[in-house]
Amino acid sequence: MKRRKFVQSTAIATAAFSTASMSFCAPESNITMPLNKKSLKFGMIKEDLSILDKFKLVKSLGFDGVEMDSPNDLDDKEIIAARDEAGIIIPGVVNSVHWKKPLSHSDPAVREECTNSMIDAFHKCKSYRGTTVLLVPAIVNDEIRYDEAWERSTAEIKKMLPVAKETGIKIAIENVWNNFLISPMEAARYIDQFDSDMIGWYMDIGNIVRYGWPHHWIQILGKRIIKVDIKDYSRKKQSEEGIWEGFKVKLGDGDSDWVKVNQALQEVGYNGWGSAEVSGGDRDRLKEISDRMDRLYAMV
Repeated sequence: MKRRKFVQSTAIATAAFSTASMSFCAPESNITMPLNKKSLKFGMIKEDLSILDKFKLVKSLGFDGVEMDSPNDLDDKEIIAARDEAGIIIPGVVNSVHWKKPLSHSDPAVREECTNSMIDAFHKCKSYRGTTVLLVPAIVNDEIRYDEAWERSTAEIKKMLPVAKETGIKIAIENVWNNFLISPMEAARYIDQFDSDMIGWYMDIGNIVRYGWPHHWIQILGKRIIKVDIKDYSRKKQSEEGIWEGFKVKLGDGDSDWVKVNQALQEVGYNGWGSAEVSGGDRDRLKEISDRMDRLYAMV
């Protein structure tokens, strides 16, 4: 496979209208929305219901899919049966081991646990008919140097790639506050070193706003982006109340410039899923999230 270009030389056109207003209009019929499928994380559904009824609920609220955790304590047969009966899609799974047992850990046994959890997740995702497993590749902290995180996580991901190819499930690296891959240039280089179609980027919009601009990342990462997380972030709340408080803002009310985000996604050829990753809740809260996602999607 030919190595993909390290940096794309695209530029975003001037925004036609501002995200400051929430009175959105539907796009013209000849405009393709790059974000056109809606998902959310299973843990966001706070109603006390069976898996089937949870799937039916979010389907009725306009969601096309639900992402599951892996590993989880649910019955896979029940999940699959509920998926089919509700007519919902499970587009991917989220690894739930990578924070406590990161691929950058100094202990090889800990790294192996995370690698094995990813291998299990590939098979689980395949059984769900999904396409990606979200992975936080490493954590850098006082005990783990940046270069060590790079080298260790790279070595472990190389062990996973044959299973990813065998199952047809892609590794989706997410940008999070892990002190690692904190620029789009590094992120592109990290993905490209594997020279594989089985690894790409899970672009989290809100996570970037604290220290960058999401549309810049999208322009640089380009075709490497295979999924998108939908959340917002307020720099004002960050400044006045603390960095984590910045997430306590409704979709569309923060500093993610959704016009520029959508335009950038459109320019790099993205076409598909956006998955809400915000505080969940009951039926009314989930309906609000779904409606707000519709409005953000239409801002092209």
